[in-house]
Amino acid sequence: MNSLTSVPAAATSLSLPELLAKVDQLRGNLNAVLLGKEPVIEFVVACLLARGHLLFDDLPGLGKTTLAKAIAASLGGRFGRVQCTPDLLPSDITGFNIFNQKTREFEFVPGPVFADILLADEINRTTPRTQSALFEAMAERQVTIDSHSRRLSDSFFVIATQNPVESHGAYPLPEAQLDRFTMKLQIGYPDRNSEVDILGANIGGRGAESVETQAVLGPGELGQIQRQIAAINVTRKVREYMVDVARAIRAHREVTLGVSPRGLIIWQNVAQAWACLQGRDFVTPDDVRVVAEPTVGVRIFGEFESAAKVIQAAFDQVAIPT
Repeated sequence: MNSLTSVPAAATSLSLPELLAKVDQLRGNLNAVLLGKEPVIEFVVACLLARGHLLFDDLPGLGKTTLAKAIAASLGGRFGRVQCTPDLLPSDITGFNIFNQKTREFEFVPGPVFADILLADEINRTTPRTQSALFEAMAERQVTIDSHSRRLSDSFFVIATQNPVESHGAYPLPEAQLDRFTMKLQIGYPDRNSEVDILGANIGGRGAESVETQAVLGPGELGQIQRQIAAINVTRKVREYMVDVARAIRAHREVTLGVSPRGLIIWQNVAQAWACLQGRDFVTPDDVRVVAEPTVGVRIFGEFESAAKVIQAAFDQVAIPT
């Protein structure tokens, strides 16, 4: 396995054992604050390594904020948080220019989007105008304010949440917004033993937030890892497999909007990250299948009851390459 180590990049390029050791440390940090949710953590890490953005469609109180803070601490990065409400303005996210009476010049006041990890809590509670303020940031990692573009952090990672139960006063995310997210996940309730451990950890006012999360990646290391993962080999047969499955999804009688070419690229990026998490430098059909539901499910629309069933039906139609 050498393609991960042969990527032409900066001198700080990590060897495969070093890369996997860093990833294991990141896993350990996140599993320490979100107990009993190892499968969810795997997808979260894959989304981060694929340079994507994450949408949690889940109930309150399951640890999403704590997880976001742990990711920021693990990267040694800045954490930003936005509590989305109907009266939130785009400038409350991106920032704004204010006139300084002393200097007689306009000064820029950065918003929470100028962070490494941004938590947009209950994103469907704010208006479409404010939701759209994240479009450019998520797609291009920059924001334009008063005709001036400002770059965001190279490791900019959005974790947005929405409550699937309460619809009163909510603004459903449009298809264009959903397509900016790499994955949609649910954490769900922990198992019995994990809940007992959570209670024990909170005795004496302690809790997950009291766990000291050490930074496991230095400045620029996340970007280097992401570039190395983006170079993982995806053979033509595997790419043909993905395209055939995507076309089968589009042809499904209950699907009105299928996977776009951009969606296919995102799917491939996540499959590369998943292959790395398994310690491989090449993508297999199994990698493609494992990450399909959270990655493809967020970007297909229609009259179906379950995106998972539509995706599975498409896989059933396409022969697995050998």
